[in-house]
Formats: sequence, C-alpha cells, structure tokens
Amino acid sequence: QVQLVESGGGLVQAGGSLRLSCAASGRTFTSYAMGWFRQAPGKEREFVAAISWSGAGTYYANSEKGRFTISRDNAKNTVYLQMNSLKPEDTAVYYCAASARRATMSPMQSNYDYWGQGTQVTVSS
Repeated sequence: QVQLVESGGGLVQAGGSLRLSCAASGRTFTSYAMGWFRQAPGKEREFVAAISWSGAGTYYANSEKGRFTISRDNAKNTVYLQMNSLKPEDTAVYYCAASARRATMSPMQSNYDYWGQGTQVTVSS
C-alpha cells in the first residue's frame, strides 16, 4: 500500500505560479513512477504529467508543455508539480498517482495503482 497526500493548492491570479507537492508513505517510493492528473468541474479527469521512478524520464500533456514541470525527490518521498503562467482553464482538483510500472510515464489512469485525495487549484482571471 502507498498513501499519497497532496498539498500546495490554492487561489492564484492568472499568470501566477504554484508548486504542488505529493508526499508518499508506505512502500518504497522508488518502486513507482508518479503522475499528476486533474479534474475540472463537469469534466473528465485528465493527464497532466508523469515521471519515472528515477526522475530521469518525464512526459507531459501537450497543453502543459513549457508551463508545468514535474520532478521528484526520492530522499523525501515527494513528487512536485511546478506550475507557471497559470490560466483560468487550469482550475481543477489536482491528483497525484503512483504506478508500479516504474519505468513508464503513462498518461493512462488505468496504469496507476494508488491515488491521493487531491488538492484544489483555482486560477482567477
């Protein structure tokens, strides 16, 4: 079992930045690739970014390339999502997830085994 707890969400103006954190506990953090997803009101949950177990590989949804950066600190059992140049359409609940397919950086939700409870990000115009 892996427990994931997100933090760092909040209210920010358009053009601003936020850094989300996801702290993992339970099984060995390096056994998992990690991903970030988000769900806006009335919409399906969608992929944002993923990172391999070592941090050497990353993968982004097209709309986030260049604005968002995923990283991880395996010594702290934490994955981060740095979000810059935020837009109102980035408003959503952001979830982190862990995948036992540790070398892959999958955009598919079905490939993730554990999920956090989410943190709200609201971007005002």
